Amino acid sequence: MRHQTEAAALDARLHIDLARLNYPGRDWVEPRAGPDGARALDVAIVGAGMVGLSLAHGLIREGVRHIACLDAAEAGREGPWVTFARMETLRSPKHLTGPDLGLAGLTFRAWFEARRGATAWDELGKIDRRDWMDYLMWYRRMLDLPVRNRVRIARIRPQSSGLFRLEHDGGAVFARKVVLATGREGAGGRRWPAVVPRDLGADLLAHSADAIDFARLAGKHVGILGAGASAFDNAAAALEAGAAAVDQFCRSPHLAQVNKFKALSYPGPLNGHYRLGDAERWRFIHHALAAQVPPPRETMARLDRFSGFQLHFASSWTRVERRGDRVRVETTAGDYEFDFVILGTGFTADLAMRPELAALADKIALWRDRYAPPSDLADDELGRFPYLDAGFAFQEKRAGEAPFLADIHCFNHGCLPSHGAIAGDIPGLGTAVERLTRRLVEDLFAADRAAHWSRLVAADERELAGTKWAG
Repeated sequence: MRHQTEAAALDARLHIDLARLNYPGRDWVEPRAGPDGARALDVAIVGAGMVGLSLAHGLIREGVRHIACLDAAEAGREGPWVTFARMETLRSPKHLTGPDLGLAGLTFRAWFEARRGATAWDELGKIDRRDWMDYLMWYRRMLDLPVRNRVRIARIRPQSSGLFRLEHDGGAVFARKVVLATGREGAGGRRWPAVVPRDLGADLLAHSADAIDFARLAGKHVGILGAGASAFDNAAAALEAGAAAVDQFCRSPHLAQVNKFKALSYPGPLNGHYRLGDAERWRFIHHALAAQVPPPRETMARLDRFSGFQLHFASSWTRVERRGDRVRVETTAGDYEFDFVILGTGFTADLAMRPELAALADKIALWRDRYAPPSDLADDELGRFPYLDAGFAFQEKRAGEAPFLADIHCFNHGCLPSHGAIAGDIPGLGTAVERLTRRLVEDLFAADRAAHWSRLVAADERELAGTKWAG
């Protein structure tokens, strides 16, 4: 009961703080009508996860209010936190802030302490991912953010009017600006090893980003490919669900020990990476990626509880085939038969894999179109990332062919080489939202400069009315 009272008190204080900060900001953007006569969105944010919600907050605070976050998921299932994220806790330290954008009452800590108490906060190690999802839903409610769920954007079509038509199953949405807050998968899709047949069957095979009924794996022998964090998280989830054994395979001869991206999570690179030259930006990100990211210590501690877990180093899969109701996997470490296999192979950069961008992908400049690294820093995948401008906008591959790309902003993992690890991770989220919000505000003003000039010329509010000095 006490914590219910404290939670209600936090909500009340936060409403007062928001009012004192004049939130929401006054709507100043010139309306633009869509083909149906209704006002088009000033900004359509594709995605209502942590990043999309944070950007919506930043825009509304600046008076850009005719916006919407469009998400394919049901309310409460946006992003990875309660869907395919299978770690127990967030990987970021609990003290880091992000979505709050500098408002103390909006921090996770304020939310958590109001519900569990200050002592519980002091005793907390890292944030439970389910608590983080509950926090984001509270955040969305407190800020009254405009989210439309069950809206899957199938295609983005530029219109001659300067608007974009965002097509979805239920129709279309028109917008002046589009922001792709589509997370880790937003610049491509799931990495699928060529050796694994795509028609193996959902009863025997899943990607780590799929919905998996782990209860079905009780008593089963599971094979996992990959050494990323998600691969280990899925191994732990399978064993905790009662899997008899899990064999996991990685090409590396050892596990990475140092997370180089953590060494870039301070204000200098978060604010300044995009200001560097191409060669320096490439060098920073290439080095961090080449070192690989180790799995979290907490995940490996989960696995240490199970004798049925076996990790095979320097091992690749060379052939995969279905054998009745099992999967035969030939590897450089020997041959195995599994009851189920999971691809913990992460995501790859390839804009053509994104349905909403498929018709535009060949017009978007990639890093390989703008920069040729020295041979010792060559990286084909890094070269497939989009080459973004200072406001996260796509750029034309061929000048003059697709100027509308300046109004589509890649606010997801695709910004990695251009802006650093800033638009999906908590440490840099506030910096990223501030940067993109400023750019969107500037662009919307500049696009309607004539209307704003007319408004200035027509302004006639008499400041001295009612005094003898009125004239």
